[in-house]
Amino acid sequence: MPTSHGRVIVVGSTNTDLVVHCEALPEGGQTVLGGDLLTFAGGKGANQAVAAARAGAKVHFIGAFGDDAFGRARRADLEKEGVDCSGCVTKKRVPSGVALIAIGTGGKGKRKAQAENQIVVAPGANMRLTSADVKRGLPKDLTIQDALVCSLEVPFDAIAVALAAARTAHCSTILNPAPMPPQGLPDDLMRHPHFLTPNESECAAILGLPHGSPAIPTRGPAKLKSIAQRFQTLGYPMLLITCGARGVDLCDGDHYARNFSRAPKVQAVDTVGAGDCFNGCLAAHLSFDDHADINRAVDFAVAAAALKVTRHGAQAGMPRRPEILRMLKRMK
Repeated sequence: MPTSHGRVIVVGSTNTDLVVHCEALPEGGQTVLGGDLLTFAGGKGANQAVAAARAGAKVHFIGAFGDDAFGRARRADLEKEGVDCSGCVTKKRVPSGVALIAIGTGGKGKRKAQAENQIVVAPGANMRLTSADVKRGLPKDLTIQDALVCSLEVPFDAIAVALAAARTAHCSTILNPAPMPPQGLPDDLMRHPHFLTPNESECAAILGLPHGSPAIPTRGPAKLKSIAQRFQTLGYPMLLITCGARGVDLCDGDHYARNFSRAPKVQAVDTVGAGDCFNGCLAAHLSFDDHADINRAVDFAVAAAALKVTRHGAQAGMPRRPEILRMLKRMK
């Protein structure tokens, strides 16, 4: 295990994932038959916390549980992983968050596609997390060696308070803009973190492209240069765009590098939680060394996410540090 000089502080959601696998995902108005109902621990924030903990970091989670059996079970799951939940709150007479997930296996035969998923979230207590809750829950001794990661299944006000406190303490800060709200994000929220980590569809939304557009509609040098210049004009932080099986693209406002970190080839069976795995492990690597090389941190996170998609369950499938290091060797 590494010597973790800092901590990973996660401000985010915790859900119970109710999952059904089916050969093909339903289209609008269609009903399909799937397999047995599976129940997993989930929620973007909790997923990121477990990913960071299994990667070897000390993790402090701030979130809201419902006053019900799901909430008690999810807190117990996190504590079993060694995640510090002392900064969490329980909301009385409020249900815990639940995610309804359909996973398409891609069909049968030689032309079987990669697994994909559809997710609907009932946020419950997650959307009752207040800025006051976060202020109380944040460690009072934040330092430059800590790393903060936030996502958007909790209110913006709660995220803004966490990001502001972390920047004041000179922590590394990561904002995973997922799920991207239809109205977009306030510019001040997107300018606050050091790293913004959208996937391709979220990046398209940030650029103002129509829903369903690829993030980079034309991948020639001129188009890449124009995108880089646009991000620089908007004053956004470094973007790490997660591109599934292709790995990660980077835009830092001065240049755009394609395939900044290339993902290893794996057979995906469950993509739920892959982005959370990336973000949690990126934060974990940054907490090991406050002067961490971003190349090494991203490669570490990509290796972890590649392992995650080969396993079922958002939190259950998060890899442990020795496995990630073995995958890193395979990527070289």
